[in-house]
Amino acid sequence: MERAVEQSNVLDGLLREHDDLLTVLDRVVALHGTAQLIRESLGVHTGFVADLNGPDQAVIRWLSGTRTGSLQNLQVPAGQGIGGRVLAVGEPVRVSDYVSSPAITHQFDAQVRGEGLAAMLAVPIISDQGSGRETVAIAYAAMRERVEFGDEAVRTVERIADRAATALRVASLAESGRNNAVAAERQRMQSALHDSVGALLFSIGAQVRDLHESIQDNPALDLRLRRLESDVSAASSALREALLALSESTPERALPVELSEHCRSFEARCGVSARFVQLAPVPPLDAERTATLIAVVREGLLNVEKHARAYSVVVSLGPCEGGVQVMVADDGTGEPAECASTGMGVRALAERVARFGGKVSLVRDEDGGCTLRAWLPEVEARVAR
Repeated sequence: MERAVEQSNVLDGLLREHDDLLTVLDRVVALHGTAQLIRESLGVHTGFVADLNGPDQAVIRWLSGTRTGSLQNLQVPAGQGIGGRVLAVGEPVRVSDYVSSPAITHQFDAQVRGEGLAAMLAVPIISDQGSGRETVAIAYAAMRERVEFGDEAVRTVERIADRAATALRVASLAESGRNNAVAAERQRMQSALHDSVGALLFSIGAQVRDLHESIQDNPALDLRLRRLESDVSAASSALREALLALSESTPERALPVELSEHCRSFEARCGVSARFVQLAPVPPLDAERTATLIAVVREGLLNVEKHARAYSVVVSLGPCEGGVQVMVADDGTGEPAECASTGMGVRALAERVARFGGKVSLVRDEDGGCTLRAWLPEVEARVAR
């Protein structure tokens, strides 16, 4: 009995950890949990969250404590109502009585009355990733009676909004990781199909052609061979279309997949631990810039293999200073001269990256090892110049 109770407690703990993990790995769960947390933390009647449906419009999607569906999926343009004002100014807005407040517009009075709400507080959920701060969602707290939301209430919702922003960043990375894993699996499937089924069809086709050429006086068999040759050709065409479909990917999606594959290949080849880390989603890149960053990582791993005498290497990718940065960092013990930026490969990379307005550096780290770093500006930023 005691063991059963102990195992039951362990299971309950695992289930709680599972729920907590889902909260930060799933955007929907995170924002719905934010609405519930607002209601519980402030003791208000309702809490709800609006997600952005573009830079100038929010949509209320996640609600806790509501009695009607009047606010569900309500579209809120920038500047309209309390949420629209938050979206416009990027700061908290509070009113003691929504329908009579002169501080906001009143396009949504009917929906607010339908839910029976009066006092309302709205706070932006702000992301700091990328090139600057931007509102990514809006958190609301509301009461069904006229009250004044004090500064402490504002600070409480702001703390919840900060936690929500962190959860959204983690969820975004998790989603990116899942998409990268799917893309990598598609790439492996493409290679496997090409090497197995493609090779088999080619072999069958070649044998059919040889057999067809060797049989000249059997019309019935000749007809069957022609049909078989046609079927093999059709199957090869279908396979090519399938391989093209599997290979379709945007350049920014292909980049992390390629870098992960290079790390795996390096580890298998050298026996040195190699890990790829995507620090945050990267802005869109064209095919040429993507190929350039892949070349940087390939050269960095080659340098580690030749010179570093490393035990591990980490390849990282992320947004930086209005662009995209990749780094190849090792913990090697190679001689300092081997980490100078005078190698032909690195010089060629620096020239290639400079054509896009970027820069490359290769430096000795203070705690040993070397770091190869390359930065490219965003496509839009480069054109704007």
